[in-house]
Amino acid sequence: MRTFLATTALFTTFAAAAQADMARYELDPEHTAIYFTVDHIGFAKTLGIFIDLDGSFMYDIDTQELGDVAVTIGAGAVETFNEARDRHVRSRDFLNVSEHPQITFVASGGTRTSDVSGTVTGDLTILGVTRPVTLDVTLNKVADYPFGHQREVLGLSMTATIQRSDFGMTYAVENGLVGDDVSINIETEAMKME
Repeated sequence: MRTFLATTALFTTFAAAAQADMARYELDPEHTAIYFTVDHIGFAKTLGIFIDLDGSFMYDIDTQELGDVAVTIGAGAVETFNEARDRHVRSRDFLNVSEHPQITFVASGGTRTSDVSGTVTGDLTILGVTRPVTLDVTLNKVADYPFGHQREVLGLSMTATIQRSDFGMTYAVENGLVGDDVSINIETEAMKME
């Protein structure tokens, strides 16, 4: 459920340039949130957030070419703001973190739809099952960070919807206690690495 992604990586993408001057960007874990919502018995959506992630990608700000997107999420570091529910989400019924401790997303490029938006389609792996997932990406801001090393930062917002049953996570789908559709949101600041 999360990877989302992100990582991550993700944005407004890419018109291919043969001599692209691509730079490496890394997701800032202190300013990255990967969170999801899923329906609970039709009453309301339950919120979850992953707090352990690592991600990077290559990007050319001039051509908007994207490449080498790789995001890894610690599946066990999921927080739903209820200890009993957190244990259940980590169990074999859902993320089965003892056997599948990581969620990954990898992509090689994307499609630009405007100067500040695009899509990134890549492979999301949950529970050892890999499926294609498309992220809708918005580039919020590109600027030098005003603190510290003042390196260039990309501010990105991404969304996607997956069906957890596509990854073999079918607990409580048939009886409608827990929804199949999972809405994923990613907010990140990606730092240009020198």
